[in-house]
Amino acid sequence: MKNNEILDQLNDENIDSMFIFKPENIKYISDFYPSSFAYLIIDEEPVLYVNSIDKQDAQANSSIETRDIEKLSKIKDLLKGNIAVENSLDFEYLKFLSDDIGNIVSSTVIEDMRTTKTKKEITNIRNSIGIASNAIGEIDFTSTEKYAAATLEFDMTINGSIKPAFDTIVASGVRSSSPHSLTSMNRVESPIVVDWGAKYDHYCSDITRTFIDSERQEEIWNIVLEAQRAAIDIIKPGVKLSDVDMAARDVITEYGYGEYFIHSTGHGFGLNIHEAPNVSYNSDGVLEKNMIVTAEPGIYIPGEFGVRIEDDILVSNNSEVLTSSLDKKLDFSL
Repeated sequence: MKNNEILDQLNDENIDSMFIFKPENIKYISDFYPSSFAYLIIDEEPVLYVNSIDKQDAQANSSIETRDIEKLSKIKDLLKGNIAVENSLDFEYLKFLSDDIGNIVSSTVIEDMRTTKTKKEITNIRNSIGIASNAIGEIDFTSTEKYAAATLEFDMTINGSIKPAFDTIVASGVRSSSPHSLTSMNRVESPIVVDWGAKYDHYCSDITRTFIDSERQEEIWNIVLEAQRAAIDIIKPGVKLSDVDMAARDVITEYGYGEYFIHSTGHGFGLNIHEAPNVSYNSDGVLEKNMIVTAEPGIYIPGEFGVRIEDDILVSNNSEVLTSSLDKKLDFSL
């Protein structure tokens, strides 16, 4: 049980109660994602406090006790002893709570638990990946980048995505040389980097494909693919995060493009699109069973173009590429 694990860890840290405000953490504990102001308090048992807008849905979906939200002035009365708050808590709420209460500490206990996924979470992420993977076949490149992104997002929505996991990236031509280019009103040209994801039951997916049509682009694409395969090949429990990054980075460097690989090899995701762990050359720590991470090396040549290939990996003794049903190389026509 998540709640028991959280309580055990809080007890180990000599914490008596915890105030939880972040919607993703509320969802993680209660199975309900609030649409408006809500908070959750853990002491002996967790209790979710919601307002009237969310009350009906919360009572139908929450796995824990749900109560009417209390006035802010009464929150302090609901907390006791040594109190933990999320390290992402808004300063105004932290100040409000700390004005009359001592012994407040920040805790990452929930975020730490979220780095490894439960069976239910893995199923939700699989469903999210399925929606996103199917949608790429419906993308329309015959107009602008924004139009292409809209066709992709529309297909995800009508097939079960709550909303895009993040702002869809369609970056074509020279604009593809910036890893996080904002999708523009420019007409689509070659090559095309598409970075997209769905949200299923609030769980994300994260995929990138680069559509190419020249020998020069294919040369770079093949290097990126080789780098990605090198990283994926060593992903398993106990492997250093930095070693995964270096496996990809070494390949790109050997081909003479090391300076053009300008971000980390991957990251965890789940209820948020970016979660721990960070798969970077300077990351401490190791992979653990049931983490889900991306493998997304890229080469970005300023003034020319960029290539990125991204897949989602479930860490296990025989790690699984969750996006394996989607071809690395996809055809397109302009």
